[in-house]
Amino acid sequence: MRLGYSMSYWGGAGLGPADHLALVREAEALGYESVWAAETYGTDPASLMAWIAGQTERIALGTGVLQMSGRKPVVAAMTAATIDQVSGGRARLGVGVSGPQVVEGWHGERFERPLARTRDYLEVVRLALGGAPVSYRGQTLTLPLEGSEGKELSLAVSPVQERLPVYLAAMGPRMVELAGELADGWLAIHFPPEYLAEMRAHLKGRDIDVAPMLLTLVEEDQELAYDMMRPMLSLYLGGMGSRRTNFYNRLAASLGFEKEASQLQEAFLEGRQGEAMAMLPDALIDAMTLCGPAGKLRERVAAYREAGATSLIVGLVTPTRRLRSRQLRLIAQLVRASA
Repeated sequence: MRLGYSMSYWGGAGLGPADHLALVREAEALGYESVWAAETYGTDPASLMAWIAGQTERIALGTGVLQMSGRKPVVAAMTAATIDQVSGGRARLGVGVSGPQVVEGWHGERFERPLARTRDYLEVVRLALGGAPVSYRGQTLTLPLEGSEGKELSLAVSPVQERLPVYLAAMGPRMVELAGELADGWLAIHFPPEYLAEMRAHLKGRDIDVAPMLLTLVEEDQELAYDMMRPMLSLYLGGMGSRRTNFYNRLAASLGFEKEASQLQEAFLEGRQGEAMAMLPDALIDAMTLCGPAGKLRERVAAYREAGATSLIVGLVTPTRRLRSRQLRLIAQLVRASA
């Protein structure tokens, strides 16, 4: 099982560009196979990957994830091909639908027909990356426009990799099935190993990179570990989405925590974030993150491997560069020990 490092979202924690770069370089030296950067309405992960490309040697560079509403599929292909060129063939294009809060509030598009849009998006990205003239007729996208002066165009710069890996962030069964059909990798955010194994059946047996993305903390004091996870996990369950549409909250409900997730979200959206954090059951934190003593985490990592994970992408919650550096080392050690 390969190990990846998620830089997550920039901002807060008092970490600047030099700190983030130092951590990526350390991850590379420790044998991490990939690094990923996220997107909401802040830093642009593609720019970060291009910047990191010139200051690293081996580590794969992933967008985890680009919001599909923020970039036309041909632009995503151009971006990925450019990063692949400047990095010598290390790019990975991770995309996802995001949610209505960001799509409608930030990008000014209706959050409609996400499955059909994703299919069209992935088909066009693959066409463009393959170097063929892009001609496509889908449910939500037509290229070139019918009855227009549009011309079939081909990507003018080729990726270094013969097949640049495209990853899809997917949570529901139909989106996971689409990842199995059209993507090279599946980013399964906050999935526990048991649920990962269950949902993996929707890949229809196709051999792609199954890559759970998890908040991770190696800490012998279990109660401290839980408390360190509460701020970020409560943000995902309570604030990363509207009251009606929050995919992480739905995941928690699917895992058997529907009542707790609903009450937490209500508190969070009413501005009672402290109460929301306190409402998180330890069992839910255990289900959706990796946190606690090294021995416990070794067993959990082994469970992910048994569930079919081929990569494990970890995000850190510790606030300083020194503490994150220590976490990178501890995580690398326990993943090796769990093999």
